[in-house]
Amino acid sequence: MDLDLAQVRAFVLAAQELHFGRAAETLSISQQALSKRIARLESGLGAEMFHRGAHGVRLTVAGHRFLEPARQTLAAADQAVAAVRDEPRPLRVDVWGHLYAPMRTLAQVAARTGAPPMELGHGRDLPSAAAALLHGDIDAAFGRVHPPVPAGLTHRLVRLEPVDVILGTDHPLAGEAALRPGQLRDSVLWTPGTLGRLDFLHRFAERFGVGDRAEGPNLGPDHFLAGLSADARRFALMPADGPLPRTPGIRSVPLVDPTPLYAWSLLWRGNGGHSRLDALVGAFAAEAGRSRWLEYDPACDWLPEPHCHVRADRCPAGR
Repeated sequence: MDLDLAQVRAFVLAAQELHFGRAAETLSISQQALSKRIARLESGLGAEMFHRGAHGVRLTVAGHRFLEPARQTLAAADQAVAAVRDEPRPLRVDVWGHLYAPMRTLAQVAARTGAPPMELGHGRDLPSAAAALLHGDIDAAFGRVHPPVPAGLTHRLVRLEPVDVILGTDHPLAGEAALRPGQLRDSVLWTPGTLGRLDFLHRFAERFGVGDRAEGPNLGPDHFLAGLSADARRFALMPADGPLPRTPGIRSVPLVDPTPLYAWSLLWRGNGGHSRLDALVGAFAAEAGRSRWLEYDPACDWLPEPHCHVRADRCPAGR
């Protein structure tokens, strides 16, 4: 069959977001139009790409097999257009840490004048993003960087984001206006996957003595936060600035004394590569300065490990 690139693009965005509404918004079309494109693609391929259920969508086996070649197809098409126009291709940037919505930060940077065009993809985690960089499959990556970082890669801290605790309304601490991390010691940390693969959550649990943990699949924030209801003692950690799904029976409570900070970094090959990479690094640095993303006070904030390029400021009022 001859692939319709509009259908392929709709599939790839839906596969990245695992949410038809957000994918449709990115394409500036209605959710119904996006669903029709994907349905036509599935009809032409003779296979379902998504499992659709009450808790959202997830890729089928066929969808997983199709995703990477589909990304490559779109990249080749974009390169063909750029070659005709004699323009440099967009920077290929992978993100990870999807539950914490890294696209919010990228969108804020991309909206600024001077930010280079980007072609966004999704990596599974830091090791997969690092491998893609070293193989030359992407130009940069964005997510939480922690040791060990493979040789040949350079990273720059660009944002420190406060983290809130998310509780079910029947949790014993749900009525508090603010909580200290140590108060969660007798609660159950609910994680989107194996704790050993989630560096930030693993270090938080160790530092603040949270011994009870429960894990579930990462099928998006709606499904993940709905899992809090399985045990009244469960809690999750999410960025304070991120939008929460309209999941009934949950509330967000600020963490203080100290406030955990989730560190976002930009990662790229040490020998450079794309001609627009310096512009991307500069755009992140400029937005970090404008939005005060790197404010940090060790007296009232907590980071899992020391970071360079962090400016120590006074603890803001209310934190």
